[in-house]
Amino acid sequence: MAGRVPMMQPQIILLKEGTDASQGRGQLLSNINACLAVVDTVRTTLGPRGMDKLIVDEKGEVTISNDGATIMKLLDVVHPAAKTLVDIARSQDAEVGDGTTSVVLLAGELLKEVRGYIEDGVSPHIIIKGYRNAAQLAINKIKEIAITIERTDDIQFRDLLKKCAGTAMSSKLIHSHEDFFTDMVVNAVLKLDQEELNEKLIGVKRIPGGAMEDSLLVDGVAFKKTFSYAGFEQQPKSFKNPKILSLNIELELKAEKDNAEVRIDDVSEYQAIVDAEWTIIYSKLETIVNAGAKVVLSRLPIGDLATQYFADRDIFCAGRVPAEDLNRVVNAVGGSMQTTVSNIEDKHLGTCEYFEEKQIGGERFNIFEGCPATKTCTLILRGGAEQFIAEVERSLHDAIMIVKRCIKNNLTVAGGGATEV
Repeated sequence: MAGRVPMMQPQIILLKEGTDASQGRGQLLSNINACLAVVDTVRTTLGPRGMDKLIVDEKGEVTISNDGATIMKLLDVVHPAAKTLVDIARSQDAEVGDGTTSVVLLAGELLKEVRGYIEDGVSPHIIIKGYRNAAQLAINKIKEIAITIERTDDIQFRDLLKKCAGTAMSSKLIHSHEDFFTDMVVNAVLKLDQEELNEKLIGVKRIPGGAMEDSLLVDGVAFKKTFSYAGFEQQPKSFKNPKILSLNIELELKAEKDNAEVRIDDVSEYQAIVDAEWTIIYSKLETIVNAGAKVVLSRLPIGDLATQYFADRDIFCAGRVPAEDLNRVVNAVGGSMQTTVSNIEDKHLGTCEYFEEKQIGGERFNIFEGCPATKTCTLILRGGAEQFIAEVERSLHDAIMIVKRCIKNNLTVAGGGATEV
């Protein structure tokens, strides 16, 4: 009796076309080599003598930077294992702010050390276990050498924060102006609410032109003058303790829609329709004036009719204010964003000690200082080229994050790679 041949189960592989399913020692070595290639790219940016990289993306935009996280993000790494290096640089940037190049280099050196063991056939599990033990020993050692910060002496505490900010700037473009910028960074962070320490409340504005020392810290909110209509020149440009109204409505005459249809029997009715439109906008403007607002801001346009109306009554207005800037203004001056002008009460209006529109470089800026509601501030950065100012901003972001971390966590260790060594 002939034996039955067992039927083979058909294998279904649910993978995308062109998928490489390599595994084992060869793949581990390939992963390590890919990571080391990325590490070699950023290695030269480390330290006070580190060089900046000039990177051009597919859109042709140029970035000059020696910030590890920025470079890693712009490298557009495709290899899946090497992408983990991009992730650790990003998480370091989000958590600590500085040391983004150091973590990539440290990870690369650790991988380089194990390459020999992998080639000799040592199991990755043993290597990982060893690294986990080593990490614990390193953390214990760091806790041992850490210095505790006491907030008892304000002068000493501020001095320590300046030293921490200075370390973050030591390898950056702004190192030559360290004293000027460390002061600015520490002042900015100390102006925030010390419980929340939300670094997003530190606004940054870039204005090309001028020297780096022309940069300034505004104790409040500043944003670029928005598009303005005729009549704007006649409005007052500064107030003391003004009432500020923030709106999300359009203040201009609406053009009739092409498909609107109105049927009338005689000419007087047409006049009534036109008058109704004017009546609506005038009643809105009158309500705003009666509310006592001296500065009117809106996310949507404020037209020429409203601009002239406010100018005649000594009121300043700005329409088309970017949402981010308007939200910071509302948070800083108090009050709330209004989507209608009916029933405006005093509690809906914000205030600040001083409002001014002034020229900074080639731009005009609206500045709100001495804001009572939320502690916020704005850094206005000056410098030669746009890429140069962008790099200054990245350097200051690192320093701000370090100072914030210092205040939140009262332990600090020597920076600038000293601990890693």
